[in-house]
Amino acid sequence: MKAAYGKLLEATSRVAGQAKRFSAEIAGKLEQGHQALQKAKRQLDEMLPRVQQVMKQARERVLRGNTRADNKILGMFEPDTEVIRKGKASKPTEFGKMVKIQEAENQIVIHCEVFDERPADSDLPTPSLEKHKELLGRAPDLAAADAGFFSAANEAAAKQPGVKRVSVPSRSTKSEKRRKEQKTRWFKDAQKWRTGCEGRISVLKRRHGLSRSRYKGTHGMKRWVGLGVIADNMINIGPHLAAKR
Repeated sequence: MKAAYGKLLEATSRVAGQAKRFSAEIAGKLEQGHQALQKAKRQLDEMLPRVQQVMKQARERVLRGNTRADNKILGMFEPDTEVIRKGKASKPTEFGKMVKIQEAENQIVIHCEVFDERPADSDLPTPSLEKHKELLGRAPDLAAADAGFFSAANEAAAKQPGVKRVSVPSRSTKSEKRRKEQKTRWFKDAQKWRTGCEGRISVLKRRHGLSRSRYKGTHGMKRWVGLGVIADNMINIGPHLAAKR
C-alpha cells in the first residue's frame, strides 16, 4: 500500500506542479473581460491548496502512520465537511455538518441552524431557549431534549427565564429525588413528545432532501436546510389555516 501511495503521490505532485505553472501562464495572458480564462485560473487557485493538503495528509497517514494531521480535509469539493460521531450502531461515523432543528407545538420548526463547527450538545439548550423567547415573546412551559443535552447548569438556566418543566434525563444521577422525577408521568410524556421530534428530522430528510445538500459550500448548506424547513412548515401550517375558513 505504501508503494502504491508513493507512486500516486509522485504523479499527483507532477499534476499539481503543472497546474501551478498553468495558473501563472494564464495570469500573464489574461485580458480584460476574458471570463473563461479568469474562471479557469480561479478554479486552479482554489483546488491547488486542497490537493496539496490532501497529499500532506496521505504522507502523514499512510507513510508515517500519523492519523492526527492538522487542517484535515475530508472532501475535495466540500472542504468544510466534518467527521460526526454520534454513536449510532448503523452509522457510527457520518460526514457533513451538524444541523439543529428546534420544534414547537403542532410540528412547526421555529428555528434551524447549520453550525460552522460542531458544538457539544450540552452547549445548545440555553441558546435554544433564548431563541424561543426572541421569536415567540415568551419562554415555553415545557422544554424537552435527550440525555446528551443534560447538565445541572442547563437545567437551572432553563428554569430561570420561566420554563415550568424541563424534561432532560440524567442517566448518571445518583439522586433518588431526581430518579423519581424522571419516572413521573409528565416527564415520560415529555420524552415521548421529544422522541416524536425525531420523526420531524426523518421527514425533513426524506421529503425535503436534508440528508444531502444540493448546494455547495457552507452557505449553500444553510440555504438548502432553510428552504427545506420552510417547505415543511408550509405543509404543516396549511391545514390549520384551511380549518379556520
